[in-house]
Amino acid sequence: MPTTNPYHLKLARVARLYYEQDMTQAQIARQLGVSRSQVSRWLAEARELGIVEIRIQGPWSRVAELQSRLEKRFPLQEALVMDRGGRGYMQVVQALGILAAHRLSELLEGKSVLGIAWSTGVYQVVSALRTARQKGVTVVQLMGAVGSVNPLLDGPDLTRWLAQTLSGRYRYLPAPLLAGTPEAREAIVSAPAVHEALALAEQADIALVGIGAVSPSTLSSLFNARLLSEAELEDIAARGGVGDVCGYFYDLEGNILDLDLHRRLIGISWEGLCRIPVVMGVAGGRRKAPAILGALRSGVIDYLVTDSEAAARVLELDAASPTGASNA
Repeated sequence: MPTTNPYHLKLARVARLYYEQDMTQAQIARQLGVSRSQVSRWLAEARELGIVEIRIQGPWSRVAELQSRLEKRFPLQEALVMDRGGRGYMQVVQALGILAAHRLSELLEGKSVLGIAWSTGVYQVVSALRTARQKGVTVVQLMGAVGSVNPLLDGPDLTRWLAQTLSGRYRYLPAPLLAGTPEAREAIVSAPAVHEALALAEQADIALVGIGAVSPSTLSSLFNARLLSEAELEDIAARGGVGDVCGYFYDLEGNILDLDLHRRLIGISWEGLCRIPVVMGVAGGRRKAPAILGALRSGVIDYLVTDSEAAARVLELDAASPTGASNA
């Protein structure tokens, strides 16, 4: 029913000037002979009284809902969800890199040590940070090198590139990602340069990591780096593995698997990664949803950057397989 309250009519008039005629608050203030702050208060009151209803239509409404549901369901500081639209997988990864780069640039203010893993997603973030303001942080590898056929996807080159972008310093982890045996790993990590790099990694203020899948194998960074065969990934999947972060494989509940591979892994410890105050995980696509869900349930991810299709599937899987491992 239309209101006859004079004050409500004034609020409606101010709202029309602002929302329908695109006048600024300063212009409205001059026209009505009041202060700009008074116009701001009237607009706020119009919303509170229901005279004005603001609705975000289309994909952004869905994105906001998915972000809110992820943040309520999992122990996240923030979920950043991009509307997938009609993008292909590689376009999604590139767009996620841009989204993550903007947020990471903000989070780096006042920080001193940034740890990075290596993956296609991390590469896209580093690429998008090329125009970042100078930060002066120290960038350190979280994982050993793989000798990738594409050096820009490997730890040392990504570390140096990112440090140069941020006008900072870098610290290599001078070791392979996987040692031949657990005993060989112990010998490697006891070397002073490796020991010091790992100690610095565990002191990181922020960590940037990818989230790898187990199936299909092409979504696994370790498979693409030729460190694991398809048969080995199938064995990990048979043990309940759904994904990995920094080379540590976990199941859908977020529990780390008991694998020989982990005893040969050279990089930050899982416990050390979990202690880093801010861990940003970047991953997208419906097929990575189980890996993302397991990572969220493990509690290692503080900031998730993903797309709407993956986010929706993660929430579906979570509802279908509830667990006490995640925070409601």
